[in-house]
Amino acid sequence: MRDSDDELVGLYEVAEMANVSRTVVANWRNRDPRFPRPVAELRSGPVFRSDQVRRYIKRRRKHMAHVIATINLKGGVGKTTITAAVAEVLSAEFRKKVLAIDLDPQTNLTTMLIGEERWGELNEDGHTLATLFEDALRPESEPKRFDLDATLQRNASPVREVRTLDLLPSSLDLIEVQDRLGTMNPGRYFSDNPTDLLRRATQRLVDDYDYVLIDCPPNLGIVTLNGLRVADGYIIPTIPDILSTYGIPQIQSRVRGFKDSLGETIAELGIIITKYRAASTVHRTTIERLEDDEDLPVVFNTWIPEANKIAEAAEHAPLGTVRQRWGYSGQFEAFRDLAKEIVAAVEENS
Repeated sequence: MRDSDDELVGLYEVAEMANVSRTVVANWRNRDPRFPRPVAELRSGPVFRSDQVRRYIKRRRKHMAHVIATINLKGGVGKTTITAAVAEVLSAEFRKKVLAIDLDPQTNLTTMLIGEERWGELNEDGHTLATLFEDALRPESEPKRFDLDATLQRNASPVREVRTLDLLPSSLDLIEVQDRLGTMNPGRYFSDNPTDLLRRATQRLVDDYDYVLIDCPPNLGIVTLNGLRVADGYIIPTIPDILSTYGIPQIQSRVRGFKDSLGETIAELGIIITKYRAASTVHRTTIERLEDDEDLPVVFNTWIPEANKIAEAAEHAPLGTVRQRWGYSGQFEAFRDLAKEIVAAVEENS
């Protein structure tokens, strides 16, 4: 095909130029007002000027970060484990540059990636995300203390194979801070929106990454809404039982309302089955119910098994490979397959 400024290309050629599927191009066209207008609508489909398409693709590649929030209203469902494992697999296996953001006051993701000793040093120096939210509560006359560069922990994983995973760490102080954020001064012309603090602080950083994974607290409070404000999609890890899945419709409703208030899209990427026990009748019947309910997000095909090796991975210990960390008996393969599904879901909704 001759490459010239006046050359016309169809959707198939656009997909080839961008190295994505035709479904992704169709989504761009439907959702992104920057997508070039067709110069003609032929019987075979729309055609576009190739130079306009090239410029559009180049602009998109400057903002390639896919931001995913991890949410469940119930603790102990493997939410943090999913975030850590997928982040490490994306880095080591898929060669992606990944940023993990820990918004959960329990700080489990933080200690899994950098260890308790390093976390303690950062917390003492105020180099955690708690300081970002504390700054919003300080009087305007007081200097702000949050330092993004000092807070960002590069090469955060203890696994040598994981070389492109960074972390913004959490703090136990977020528990108290979240309760106070609802009373913060909205500022002149309501410019100090308490749900927009994370986005404003990290906007210069986010697009340096391919994927940003946000581990949200097990609630739908202001800190979680900060995570959703940055995200373009969310996943719901859950144990397949009644108590763990009960809050999924509430999550959908709250996210949908928040999304509508912003006039933006936060895609329901899917439900992730965690701690699955093949011998459990409750687990099997719950998964069937989730899959049959058309009002719920799609259930990912990969189910993460309950395994001691996965539980042991919470310990911060130096290892050589991701497979060593997550397990040789099919656990690593499950996380790799899950990461592959998440990548496909993200591209589908891009």
